[in-house]
Amino acid sequence: MSTPQAAFAADRPRATEPGPALRLSGVGHSHAGGQPALREIGLQVAQGERVAIIGPSGAGKTTLLRLLATSLKPDQGQLELLGQQPWTLSAAARQRLRTRIGLIHQAPPLPPRQRVITAVLAGRLGLWSLPRSLLSLAYPLDRQGAAEALGRLDLADKLYMRCDQLSGGQLQRVGIARMLYQAPELILADEPVSAMDPVLAAYTLGVLNREAQRRNATLLASLHAVELALEHFPRIVGVRDGRILFDKPTAAVGPDELAALYANEQLECEPAPQPALVQPLNIPRC
Repeated sequence: MSTPQAAFAADRPRATEPGPALRLSGVGHSHAGGQPALREIGLQVAQGERVAIIGPSGAGKTTLLRLLATSLKPDQGQLELLGQQPWTLSAAARQRLRTRIGLIHQAPPLPPRQRVITAVLAGRLGLWSLPRSLLSLAYPLDRQGAAEALGRLDLADKLYMRCDQLSGGQLQRVGIARMLYQAPELILADEPVSAMDPVLAAYTLGVLNREAQRRNATLLASLHAVELALEHFPRIVGVRDGRILFDKPTAAVGPDELAALYANEQLECEPAPQPALVQPLNIPRC
């Protein structure tokens, strides 16, 4: 018996030729003020691979994921996604490519008054016609599909709650449920569990990894928690100062690589505060 998810997946356009899920060659990007965010990035990830991106704050992890989601355009270099070069496509063709990519935000952009069910079903808006999309906003069309996605993240009881009634961790899981419902070929997750406690974070990353393995989808996730990256992903990419510092199987990542990745010379050179001198108390004897 086919599920609604299987029916939509069958209608989704696929790459016509086998190849890597993504390929970057000499890619660079600068912020609006001219500050370089990424420099000479070279990266290739095969279809079905699961990769964690780690590095200090400001290293360029989010910018890299936004480039892969086609939210940003590279200033230089070549970018290929799912067998296509997105910035050589027409706007309509690039939008069709985006329906095959799922981006999980650290802070999901969910309207506060929106119902959770509507937020999850929005994962399919890029695949639906305009009339169907507008109808679903007023009258959710696939309650079962949304409930199944939420149930995998222990949120089935939040189906009709408003988003502003949820905690930060619950909102992150709603964003992940929307991606599960979308069923993209390329999953990009930007700090997807940063608002969750350690047990829930580990469980949620397990859900993401199992989903990628089940559908042979490609998963790239940026994580601040190095121990979660090492535990849940077979390949680690370390990013620092807008460059890839290392790209290794998890088993080959050692303390030296991590120390170099997170070294902070400014903090290390900061002199340690000296303890205040405490004058001894002269307590008179009675």
